[in-house]
Amino acid sequence: MGFGGVSIWQLLIILVIIVLLFGTKRLRNIGNDLGSAIRGFRSSIKDSDESTEQDATFPSEVKRDAAVTVQPAPAAQTTAAQPAAPAQPAQPAAPVTQVQDKH
Repeated sequence: MGFGGVSIWQLLIILVIIVLLFGTKRLRNIGNDLGSAIRGFRSSIKDSDESTEQDATFPSEVKRDAAVTVQPAPAAQTTAAQPAAPAQPAQPAAPVTQVQDKH
């Protein structure tokens, strides 16, 4: 017996059917795409862990960088909010008439 009651010969038959349906080129492309997606996921997790460690290690530099990059807008440049226009009532749809075919 193989995996969960499926023998190795049944798995080989399924593999041959999949190769016949999709072709080796498409299966190779699917494998490459799947591999690159997994690598991207792992690298993003790794980058996230590194940034979390960096935030925990250097909190004063993070705060300093945040103060430099985020600056409030001057009060003279802000504009007053325009009052919203009153909502227009929805117009009913045009009545539908049935056309009879005279043929």
